[in-house]
Parts: sequence; structure tokens; C-alpha cells
Amino acid sequence: MMRLFWREHISLLLFNMLQLVSVMLIYWLDGFRNLPTAFYSIFFGFFLLSIYLMIRYLTHRSFYLQLSIFEEGIDSRGSSSLSQTLQEYLQVQYRFYQEKIHRYENKQQQHLTFITQWVHQMKTPLSVIQLTMKGKVDPIFQNIQEEISRISAGLETILHTARLEVFEHDFHVQRVSLQSLVNEVVSEHKGSFIRHKVYPENTIDSSIHVETDPKWLSFLITQLIVNAIRYSAGISETVTISAYLRGREWVLEIRDRGIGIPIQDIYRVCEPYFTGENGRKYRESTGMGLYLVQEVCKKLHHEFEIESEEGKGTVVRILFFNAH
Repeated sequence: MMRLFWREHISLLLFNMLQLVSVMLIYWLDGFRNLPTAFYSIFFGFFLLSIYLMIRYLTHRSFYLQLSIFEEGIDSRGSSSLSQTLQEYLQVQYRFYQEKIHRYENKQQQHLTFITQWVHQMKTPLSVIQLTMKGKVDPIFQNIQEEISRISAGLETILHTARLEVFEHDFHVQRVSLQSLVNEVVSEHKGSFIRHKVYPENTIDSSIHVETDPKWLSFLITQLIVNAIRYSAGISETVTISAYLRGREWVLEIRDRGIGIPIQDIYRVCEPYFTGENGRKYRESTGMGLYLVQEVCKKLHHEFEIESEEGKGTVVRILFFNAH
């Protein structure tokens, strides 16, 4: 606090010293040689300056105290007009930005509401089409079913991307059985497994439980399994899903033996909209899947790992730091 005060007034002290020395020099050149009087004059000048600085410090004390500890607002309890004016200015700016943030939050909420309603409206006709085609074995209907699955997956990605902005209002942590949750996700995508002739191998023990949000974890596993199926089709017949204890962390691991990720892309696959070399081969790649996985893991305080070797496959892991 004092350092800030002296830093602000150092120029005033130097100017006052220069002024006093200049006056004494003029008197000296004029023939005045009474040193006691000269020193008294200098002392008296510094005394008056000290009185001024003391009054200024006392009237600005709270102002300098707030600045020195970098608080968000400045509570100016001093009588200085500078402190009061600055306080009024900051209050005006604070109200302005509060209103601006409030308008932004309203727009964001309206956008989320619109996206949510739109996605649900799109899902309704898709469900009707799926029911209509249920039991159809003709290859044409199977192709239509595959396209519907892609549309449905895209809608889920849109919905979860929008919800990510208000994540803190849309999650509930509870004790979850990894085996049961993985089985649910695999069951939801059994049609995709069959169409691509890829088969899941779930080796997770039924006793493994973790603390997480089941809805968001289900979304994470879905993204990883969809990727594993997509990049294993025609190359490998199995996707292995396992869980094991590493130190004090449960690790959920999904391993495919597909095309893998080129080494030049591995460090960028979690960037939004990055599709890389594989994205040029597979037109349905959006570049958002692994980005969303990484972002959701951060918000759930889980760690995400990915390893891959081109031509040999990819391993992805979700680490849970609450192992019991």
C-alpha cells in the first residue's frame, strides 16, 4: 500500500526538491550566505510537503489499500474527490457489464431452448420411420436405417454441444455400474455393430462402480464406441471394452484394431472440427466427437487418454479418480 503511494508521488517529491535547490542556488549566486536560514527554509518547505502528503495519504488510505490487494471492486471510504469519482465510475461500469452479461445469458438460454426443442422435434419423425421399417430385411431398408442412425447421432451431438455451455445445471453424480452402463450403450448400437460386422467384447466385471454422471458418461462411451465401429469396419471384427484398477484409479478402456490415427494427427484429434487424414476417407466424420469427450471429461473431473498407431488400432481410456 505504501509502496503504491510513494510510487505515485515520487515525481512530486523530486520536483519539490529541484524547486528548493533552485531557489537556494539563486540566493547563493546573489550573494546570500546565511546557511542556517537556508537550511531552515529547506526544512520548512519539506515540512509543508510532509503535511500535504500526510493529509493526502489519510484521505486516500482505503483507496490505496484496495488497489494494493487487487480486489474486484474499490470501496472508497475516503473523502478524496478522486476516490469518490473513481468509485462512481466503477459502479457505472459494473452496472453496464452486469446488464450486458444478463442479456448474454438470456440469449444463451433462448438458444439452448430452441436447440433442445428442435432436436426433439426432429427425433419424432425419425422414431416413426424406424418403427415403420422394423422387421424389414430388404437391403434398401437397412441402408435407410443406417442413415437414420447417423442423423440420430448427429442430433445427439448437437444437443450435447449446446448443453455443454450449461453443464453445471445438467449433471447429477451418483454411483454407477460400469458393466451395466456399457451394456446399455452396446445394446443401443447393436444394429450398427451388426451392419459393420464388428462385435463388442465387454470384459468389465459387474462389481466395478464409479462416481459419475450416468447420462454424460453414456454419451462419452457412445462417442468412443461409434468411432471404434466406424474405423474398425472391414479391418477388424472386435472392439474390446474393459476396466481395471491402476493405482487408485479405475480405468475404462475401449480398444479397436482398426485403421488407427496417423502420427501427425494424434495430437490434434481433440481439437474442435479437426477431422485429419481419416476425415477425408470417412465423410461422416465431424471432428466434434473426441473434442466433446475431452471437454465433458474435464467437467466431470475425469481424465481422458488416447493412444494410436496407424494400421494397428486405437486405445482410448477414461480415468476415474474416485476408486473405492
